[in-house]
Amino acid sequence: MNIFVGNLPYGVTDHELREAFEAHGEVSSASVILDKMTGKSRGFGFIEMPNDDQAREAINALNDSELLGRPIRVNEARPREARPPRRDGGGGGGGFRGGRGPRY
Repeated sequence: MNIFVGNLPYGVTDHELREAFEAHGEVSSASVILDKMTGKSRGFGFIEMPNDDQAREAINALNDSELLGRPIRVNEARPREARPPRRDGGGGGGGFRGGRGPRY
């Protein structure tokens, strides 16, 4: 089962997140989501637990509990919603490069 963990302390590591959940069963993976630009935590993460019963137990035990002094929110992760296609059909980017080239 994939588990969403929100309101994480910004200093928490993947290892610390994994340890909190391993007390309730086997953890396949634990990851704190990082901002691409700054490399800092975005304040949430995901846990993957292969046993659904253990995962539910972890959700019930850890939701609204404290991790490094901060109350965390724990629930089953929902599948990511598909984004609607862009109206302009483009992927963004581009733009005028500037500069003066030869004029013909």
